[in-house]
Amino acid sequence: MTMPIQGAQPSKSPKLPKPANRRLRAFAFDPCLSQRIDMHDINEITISLPWEKHLKQGPVDDYLEVVDYDPASQAFYAPVNLNDPDLLAQDGLPPMLSNPQFHQQMVYGVVRTTIRHFEKALGRRALWSPRKNDQGEYEYVDHLRVYPHALREANAYYSPEKKALLFGYFPASTTSPGMNLPGGIVFTCLSHDIVAHETTHALIDGLHRRFIEPSNVDVWALHEALADLVALFQHFTYPEVLRGQIAQTRGDLESQNLLGELAFQFGQAIGNYGALRSAIWKIDPETKKPVPVEPDPKALRQTTEPHARGAILVAAVFDAFLTVYKRRIADLLRIASGGTGILAPGALHPDLVERLAQEAAKTAGHFLQICIRALDYCPPVDVDFGDYLRAMITADADLLTEDRLNYRLAIIEAFRRRGIYPNDVRNLSEEGLLWIEPSKEDQKVFQRVFTKKILRQLALDWGMTTNRERIYRKACDSQERLHNRIAAVPEVAKAFHLKLDAVEKQSLFCNDRGVPFFEVHSVRPARRVGPDGDSITDLVVEITQRRRGYIDPDRQQMVDAGDTFDPDFIFRGGCTLLVDLHEGKVRYCIYKDIDSKYRLERMRKYLGGDESPSLRSTYFGDPRQSYYTALTGGEDEAMGTEPFAMINRSFTLKEVK
Repeated sequence: MTMPIQGAQPSKSPKLPKPANRRLRAFAFDPCLSQRIDMHDINEITISLPWEKHLKQGPVDDYLEVVDYDPASQAFYAPVNLNDPDLLAQDGLPPMLSNPQFHQQMVYGVVRTTIRHFEKALGRRALWSPRKNDQGEYEYVDHLRVYPHALREANAYYSPEKKALLFGYFPASTTSPGMNLPGGIVFTCLSHDIVAHETTHALIDGLHRRFIEPSNVDVWALHEALADLVALFQHFTYPEVLRGQIAQTRGDLESQNLLGELAFQFGQAIGNYGALRSAIWKIDPETKKPVPVEPDPKALRQTTEPHARGAILVAAVFDAFLTVYKRRIADLLRIASGGTGILAPGALHPDLVERLAQEAAKTAGHFLQICIRALDYCPPVDVDFGDYLRAMITADADLLTEDRLNYRLAIIEAFRRRGIYPNDVRNLSEEGLLWIEPSKEDQKVFQRVFTKKILRQLALDWGMTTNRERIYRKACDSQERLHNRIAAVPEVAKAFHLKLDAVEKQSLFCNDRGVPFFEVHSVRPARRVGPDGDSITDLVVEITQRRRGYIDPDRQQMVDAGDTFDPDFIFRGGCTLLVDLHEGKVRYCIYKDIDSKYRLERMRKYLGGDESPSLRSTYFGDPRQSYYTALTGGEDEAMGTEPFAMINRSFTLKEVK
């Protein structure tokens, strides 16, 4: 027996390092795939999230509040405690369909993963869209609420009004249940793709509050497409899933596989035979088997339903991804095949599977970041597919001058094959699609606004560890400062593509006090780090302005001449500025002219039902009434309904029918 040394002091316990990550188990796709022997091992994954020190039961953290209330049953389910030592020791609860606490864990893990991808691409913390109080003032929204069992129906949606994600549950089809138990309960909160999709809607709304306003047929379709793309490319971030699908397809991701599908269980549960939507395959109505979708440049002109129209853009981006992926693995296939490029029959060597998976993951990660970064390069209102194409090309060219693997060329070609063309460009070359830098004359005007003093005041402490409410307060202060600065220099109107010269009380562009009306919608930084380590930091400024719009062109002309009538809808213009914080130079002014006769007529036709009568009548009834109600309720209340709920519900009912 060792005796203690007389007079010795007891040693202090060493300071333990904080955990870097929290690991949570989840489904990579849908629960039904775990019932297949060949899919079980890859469908159950472990998500790694940054360690959240102050995570509470729910879970509740700095971004999210999971509230598990089931209105149909009038029941609250006990919240999961992810800090329980037993759960920490086993990476959270194991996947269980019948355990509401696993449902809470699943939605929390996928939502936080999606947020993380946005923050990585944009270089800043995510904020939710602010809420308007009874006094008409915007309030900071600290938590996005997540309701895993909010609806007893085949639907899930993001609610801009409630600032919440609401997930439904429903019985599977009894006649065509697919892999589901006939009449068995399907939970949308357990579908990785549905959770990532709806989270993306919330994140985009936090970036672009005006993107929810349907001014043209592409607006909601773009929302749906971006949500699908984030869900699709997120599949590639899970190594075990990727290796499994690479091995199964022998590296040929162009063949049908789960990496290119969305909401597999949901689609089968409503009798759709395959995934709810697929990027590059469709189900043959006779054989009920997947067949490739050939690009059809005429399809865009014939498609108005938001999901179906958005699927065209999804197919274009996914097609570009496949093109680049095949270029990246060409050398590996030549090495593995002795120079022929054609692999011998049989299973691939595990080392080859690993290398192919690495290339697929890297390519998908690049495309995911391109898709997200492009959001900072879009006009603030009335965005369409052509605008988004130009935003993708410009955002990527800003970060990566030399495009050795032709990412941008692949994107342009894929969009062209599907008839997606921007307006106001001379050709489809890369340089032809880049947003144009402002003229020297406009730069002189911008320099009067963005002085060094103003830039110092606007520069935000928006780091990845900064308190989110502090970020919001500082951003609001910066918006007010910039608004006052622009209003004090009315001659800047032309450069900003605004109307600031009207002073009469009844002016289209003034408020009731005769003050020029415009909104500095947001001021935020955009930080990107290129492959060579160079860091790019811009200030992104969005400015919007409204105008009274009328279905009747004659009445529009009368009001423009000075008459006053209650408006039928709100027509918006504005610009997105990317300002170099170091030089004070405005690199891009991406605008939508509020005087545009073309855009006004396009919106008039769209709201009048000329372009998509079924969309108008099915979702929102008379658009003039909804916009008039919106105007009287406050100029920022652009939609009096829940657009994503109605879009999803109508689409699902159509599929079931």
